[in-house]
Amino acid sequence: MISTLNGTTASEKIEQVPSVLQRHKEFFNTGITKDVGFRIDQLKRLKEVILENETEIYDALKKDLNKSPFTTFMTEIAMVLGEIDLFISKLKKWSKPKKVRTGMVNFKATSKVYYDPYGTVLVIAPWNYPFQLTMSPLAGAMAAGNCVVVKPSEIAPATSAVMTKIIQENFVEDYISVFEGGVPVSQALLNERFDYIFYTGSTQVGKIVYQAAAKHLTPVTLELGGKSPCIVDNDIQLNFTAKRIIWGKLLNAGQTCVAPDYLLVNSKIKDQLLEKMTEVIEEFYGKDAATSDEYCRIISEKHFMRLSGMIDDAEVYYGGERNMEDLYIGPTILDNVKASDTVMQEEIFGPILPVLSYDSIEEAIDFVNEREKPLALYVFSKNKKLAKKVLHETSSGGACINDTIMHLASEDLPFGGVGASGIGAYHGKHSFLTFSHQKAVLNKSSVIDVPLRYVPYKVSLSAFKQMAKFIR
Repeated sequence: MISTLNGTTASEKIEQVPSVLQRHKEFFNTGITKDVGFRIDQLKRLKEVILENETEIYDALKKDLNKSPFTTFMTEIAMVLGEIDLFISKLKKWSKPKKVRTGMVNFKATSKVYYDPYGTVLVIAPWNYPFQLTMSPLAGAMAAGNCVVVKPSEIAPATSAVMTKIIQENFVEDYISVFEGGVPVSQALLNERFDYIFYTGSTQVGKIVYQAAAKHLTPVTLELGGKSPCIVDNDIQLNFTAKRIIWGKLLNAGQTCVAPDYLLVNSKIKDQLLEKMTEVIEEFYGKDAATSDEYCRIISEKHFMRLSGMIDDAEVYYGGERNMEDLYIGPTILDNVKASDTVMQEEIFGPILPVLSYDSIEEAIDFVNEREKPLALYVFSKNKKLAKKVLHETSSGGACINDTIMHLASEDLPFGGVGASGIGAYHGKHSFLTFSHQKAVLNKSSVIDVPLRYVPYKVSLSAFKQMAKFIR
């Protein structure tokens, strides 16, 4: 176990990085992680220890983000357990070499795709869903047969400590290791050569990770963010629309990478929607959300101050209450927002919902396309043709029609960004594929050989062009 990393200073941890990675390399080279039975056993153990430590996980998320047990299970634990169960049930099938077509040009031969683990994967996790966004990619990397180095977020210290305990007490250090700490620890890890890097966090830090990976030509998955728009047509089911927008926005106090960042509302429906959303907020959290067991807190004073500045510069339609001592910012709706306002300059990542209006759907589409490609896009409309138009004419990592956030709960859908919102995708089988190198293997017969390919060539170019049509 990794007891050597317990109780050490950041500088001591940094000094240990090269030796830990060398042991990972040696362990991987034994071939044990390539054994499907080993992978399944390790995944089963991971599930067992998560369940054994469930109460501690609840306590940690309560300390870090004021999450209730229900919210913690729904948004953190359940998704991880579901992924692990899927890996266990499907791994034997997924890991088998896949036979693919072999054209006549390679007669006589067979072609297969082999799924090879990369080696040692670095998982750098964020603070907003600190358990899920650490353990889910960890499980995916394990399922694909890799060794893993985990860097949890120091900004969620209680959850980081629980995950470190879970890993250190149950997995061989040469197979899975954890490095807690701040920026210097992350920098030390990124200075080393990994076989794959999986990062979840801000676009700004994602660029730093990408640059570090480029020095070693290390492949990456970058799960980033951005300002995910929510377009609301005037032809909607008002009650469902308000509930799904408010739920998606205020889940985890808005500290969700795919939360609807701002609303683009048809001017004909805007007043009705604003009224209904305020009703829904109070239906969900009461007149004073600070007293609700289901309302989370802002992760730190730094983020509290950043979010407060967005409210100070805006027209508050609803809410705006703040208590820095409790890191509480109440559900807040901003009206008459302009593109130049402070709240529209960066991803909000908090319980603040700016509302802008539009008169034509083309106007809303142009507004979205003038900005970086978002991680998610949401469109609410009963008009199927309009919804398809929005999806066809915009680009985003993922999207929902008449809902928010829930696309990431489907294990059959890839979850990831595009452009500034990320590179690569995971969840379900897509996690297995992300952490596997798909190796192309051609197995040629030694019984027969076609002399046509060898020099000196026996046919004219024109004849070969005709033949090429039939031998692909």
